[in-house]
Amino acid sequence: MPRSAAAPERAPLNRERVLRSAVAVADKGGIAGLTIRSLADELGVKPMSVYHYFANKAEILDGIVDLVFSQIELPSPDGEWMAEIRRRAHSARAVLRQHSWAIALMESRTNPGPATLKHHNANLATWRAAGFSVAMTAHAYALIDSYIYGFAVQEAALPFEGRDSAAEVAGPIMELFATGEYPYMVEIATEHVLQPGYDFGDEFEFGLTLILDGLARQLPS
Repeated sequence: MPRSAAAPERAPLNRERVLRSAVAVADKGGIAGLTIRSLADELGVKPMSVYHYFANKAEILDGIVDLVFSQIELPSPDGEWMAEIRRRAHSARAVLRQHSWAIALMESRTNPGPATLKHHNANLATWRAAGFSVAMTAHAYALIDSYIYGFAVQEAALPFEGRDSAAEVAGPIMELFATGEYPYMVEIATEHVLQPGYDFGDEFEFGLTLILDGLARQLPS
């Protein structure tokens, strides 16, 4: 029987399509919402079709973490180290804003994929090319990633997003300050957070600059 003209063409099933669909499911409902059945539903296939490509959910998690790493820009050891690390940091933050479920998984996999390994190697190469010792490279990499992941967690948890959006949720909170018990909360709210143009995201660059400037002082003279 010929295919109906109204029936959409379905892309052939393969590992990449399964992983990209798994990312889509996680983006919509978090890791808790990603099951073999929900993934099969997203793909429009039966669960056994998924098992043809992946033995279990753990393998899928390995794959989607690697896919997320592949979306982060790699620093180049041939460039100016601070600019390269800064570019990678901003890219990682942007990717984790899109896939906030991945934050807790990024360093959790014991079977890292090729994109993950390439990512880590490029970072290490950039620190080493800048002149950092092996020990300082380890310290710097841990510090930067702790900052990126921590900021991403905090940013994802905020009840507002973007420039001038804090005022939308400030009303009920400001009412709690009416007792006068929290003068410094009132001060930072009225003189900083509720000022025109405020964006919590701007704090990322401020903190990143402090860290990079501090690390630069650790380079051999």
